[in-house]
Amino acid sequence: MTNDLNSRKPLRFCDLQKEYSLCAQEILDVLSDPIRKADFCNGEQVRLFEQEFAAYHALAYSSGVGSGTDALFLAMKSLGVGEGDEVIVPSNSFVSTALAVYYNRATPVFCDCTADTWELDPKSAERCITPRTKAIVPVHLYGQSCDMDRIRALAECHDLTVIEDCAQAHGALYKGKKVGTMSDAACFSFYPTKNLGAIGDAGAVITPHSYIKERVDRLRNLSLDKRTGDHTEIGYNMRMDSLQAAVLRHKLPNIDGVIARRTQIAMTYLREIRNPHVVPQTVGEGCGPVWNLFCVYVSDRNRFLRHMEDRQIFCGIHYAVPCHLQGAFRYLGYSRGDLPNCESLAEHCVTLPLFPDMDDTDLQRVIEACNQFTQ
Repeated sequence: MTNDLNSRKPLRFCDLQKEYSLCAQEILDVLSDPIRKADFCNGEQVRLFEQEFAAYHALAYSSGVGSGTDALFLAMKSLGVGEGDEVIVPSNSFVSTALAVYYNRATPVFCDCTADTWELDPKSAERCITPRTKAIVPVHLYGQSCDMDRIRALAECHDLTVIEDCAQAHGALYKGKKVGTMSDAACFSFYPTKNLGAIGDAGAVITPHSYIKERVDRLRNLSLDKRTGDHTEIGYNMRMDSLQAAVLRHKLPNIDGVIARRTQIAMTYLREIRNPHVVPQTVGEGCGPVWNLFCVYVSDRNRFLRHMEDRQIFCGIHYAVPCHLQGAFRYLGYSRGDLPNCESLAEHCVTLPLFPDMDDTDLQRVIEACNQFTQ
């Protein structure tokens, strides 16, 4: 009877209610400090989190901001991206990466992904380079690093700035180095579903350069010079609030434990899903993924989703429309067929349930359902 009841329990690809039901009192406790001090915006907790997050990456500088999108926008602006520039971004990414380029009045230029790792394809990126190309943004998609050796070599050859989008890849490794440490600036999101998630929106820019830290800090706070009261240039209200920083400080020491559990679940999927119609992302050479999302390529997505929902397993789609075909970027003139790997992935990708508090019974439910799927 117990197994039958478990098989009917709805299972989603990410269960935040379960996560926070187990730590609700802890979260309330850590919020008491900034609330008691009435220190709500860009305060002490933010400064402490910046120090700790930078130290986690063995870098000198970190700036807390309002969201991952803010981080991308401010990093690009701080590195001189502006009107007339082109920035190469992968089309299989959340739309924020390309929107940050647009917000800086530059032009996003979309490149394809590889057919197996689904990360940015350096060969496709190289074909996108023009005299106007200013930067390239490798997105470490689903929690796996891009091929940073080839991307950095490409950038060096063509004098391009590299800005890493690490929104899904906190703690991921490439040849022993943490993502975010192989560029001039790297951007993180702490949206609640991330491996290091806040209880709302938050983000960060990390960098080895003091001038980028100083520019991001100034821009995020309306470009206010506190000594003179002068707003020295057009700035933005993109600060991290202290409540989010307090939660992130509480969770940061356990991030490696979260990654270890996610990896354990992912390795079980990779080992036990043996269906040729359910193909996982290939792990690239030298990559140590953190499995923020476990995505698979299925032969018939609609049929697969119905098959899983019949078993009360609810999957996600990341992402159903590649960026170059999004309505927001229709003005750029891309057409279906321009980036075939991204388009194929968008038509066939499914995100399986994977979250740290997922129990082994639910894990086996997903594996069994995947293995039972027929074309």
